[in-house]
Amino acid sequence: EPQTYRVTVDIPKRARQLMVERLDPPCPYSAYREALTIGLAPGGVVRAWVKSTCSESIEILRAQAEVEPKGPSQGKTDGKYALPLEPASKAYIEKHGIPYGSW
Repeated sequence: EPQTYRVTVDIPKRARQLMVERLDPPCPYSAYREALTIGLAPGGVVRAWVKSTCSESIEILRAQAEVEPKGPSQGKTDGKYALPLEPASKAYIEKHGIPYGSW
């Protein structure tokens, strides 16, 4: 979906409560939920979850983002989704290709 969205969300206190609550039974890797994941779906739907390596994700919020009228990069890229490459970077890629293996 070629759209840029904006939204501000308040992480609910319930998220912190879930993250400081010990897992029962504890996970071999962590006794707590240590991850907060925020997702943006087509249409600007925002959802967030807390989870641990061993437990199910628990949804903690849903929100609706709005379309950013300036587009990507706050309007600095004429509607394109990337800034132009620096001359040195462009020259390197033209000579050596994109270094996918280094990622």
